[in-house]
Amino acid sequence: MTFAEVQNVISEKKICVLIPTYNNEKTLRRVIDGVLEYTENIVVVNDGSTDSTPVILKDYVQIQVIHLPQNRGKGNALKTGFREAEKLGYSYAITIDSDGQHYPDDIPVFAEALSHEKEDVLLIGNRNMSQDGIPKKSSFGNRFSNFWFWFETGIKLQDTQSGYRLYPLHKIPRKYFTPKFEFEIEIIVRTAWRHIPVKNVPVKVLYDPAERVSHFRPFKDFTRISILNTILVTITLLYIIPRNFVNNFKKKSFKNFIQEDVLESDGSNRTKAFSIALGVFIGFSPFWGFHTLLTISLAVLFKLNKVLAFVASNVSLPPFIPFIIAASLFLGAPFVGGNSNILSQDLNFELVKNNLLQYLIGSAILSVTMSIISGIATFLFLSKVSPEND
Repeated sequence: MTFAEVQNVISEKKICVLIPTYNNEKTLRRVIDGVLEYTENIVVVNDGSTDSTPVILKDYVQIQVIHLPQNRGKGNALKTGFREAEKLGYSYAITIDSDGQHYPDDIPVFAEALSHEKEDVLLIGNRNMSQDGIPKKSSFGNRFSNFWFWFETGIKLQDTQSGYRLYPLHKIPRKYFTPKFEFEIEIIVRTAWRHIPVKNVPVKVLYDPAERVSHFRPFKDFTRISILNTILVTITLLYIIPRNFVNNFKKKSFKNFIQEDVLESDGSNRTKAFSIALGVFIGFSPFWGFHTLLTISLAVLFKLNKVLAFVASNVSLPPFIPFIIAASLFLGAPFVGGNSNILSQDLNFELVKNNLLQYLIGSAILSVTMSIISGIATFLFLSKVSPEND
């Protein structure tokens, strides 16, 4: 893409470059000068710097500068910058770190990628984390983040931690719950939940220990990130996956839903059968209140079909619960010398409490038995209606 074409995309798409900075006096000037080679649409957020940053920024009268009175974290600085960029009429913001690790001459990479998109997209710079000089902790942290982003959104990326990004300002959430480094995880996950594509674009990266000043606090920030991911995973399992399932069902006829989302979904007939078996096993198990969480987690762990497993786990819908409890107590009775005449008693949780061991043993037998039966039946059915080619 030529320089003129880059300029044209920046103008037509209303792109600005957002630079959050905190005590990066060694590299800030170089970053700003590099960005100015492509555009003057720059918003710098000085996040309470105590070095010479305010003095440096006085030399750049052509750009928008926001001075925050005290340091409140990168996430807060980005949120402030996003709000200002929207006020100024921009539709997209490219964020670039001020510590010198990002190359401003990769701005055309984002501009070209955006020019080929027919819809709004969030782009994340994909750094080569295997190159010499990349700290091992950064490489591990990136793999860790990639896994949880995939778990929470279903999107596989090679780099989810790079701060070099392009955000669609009108599509990202308006309110956030995190103020520091973990903000960059929250925003991409919640944007993906809005069905906005999130993609990687290749960028260069420089780790110069002589110049680079990192404000990442390994223990505190990793703990904050872990807590955030725990919350996001819980929301994914309890709300996002069921929501997407219902929405997909509503958009299609029942026949098309079964054909496209179930029979023709990824995986062999054997995998689908195991998925059904897993769902039925969890559905009949005594882990009331945790069925969805366990089903989706185990389906992801064993790389099974999450939709099929989730559907099958609903064998324990409320109308069926009394029958499941009765069957469990009946099957468990011979092993503990309990009363097998269940139908003559009131089926309630008091009965389960007084015969807990009997119930747990029977529940295990029922879960395993029904899981095996449903798995075999599913495999035979799929082999007949959707045979696989050898």
